[in-house]
Amino acid sequence: MEPLHKDAETAATAAAVAAADPRGASSSGVVVQVREKKGPLRAAIPYMPFPVAVICLFLNTFVPGLGTFVSAFTVLCGARTDLPDRHVCCVFWLNIAAALIQVLTAIVMVGWIMSIFWGMDMVILAISQGYKDQGIPQQL
Repeated sequence: MEPLHKDAETAATAAAVAAADPRGASSSGVVVQVREKKGPLRAAIPYMPFPVAVICLFLNTFVPGLGTFVSAFTVLCGARTDLPDRHVCCVFWLNIAAALIQVLTAIVMVGWIMSIFWGMDMVILAISQGYKDQGIPQQL
């Protein structure tokens, strides 16, 4: 009979917790954090000022790979990337490789679409960097 008493006690405790929490979730205090794992080409996208990122998006929209090619030179000018352990020249060549992939595959539309998404990522990174610099909480 002892196990039934413990089960009833556990059920009563769970019911009390559920009644106290209007959302029905437990208040155990578990925090889950999700981080996006980026590949080397994606992590090589530089954090640029917002106007430069918009120009690169515009260039990538109309000439696939051109905005990515321009963004490669911002790495040489000191733009930060998500690859801090790699040398600047390596990150530069990764961006050049991404631009060449976009140009070469633009014939079958894949490169053009990739180029537009690459430009959108540049703008998103510029916006998130602006929020971090100003200390404003971001909601992306």
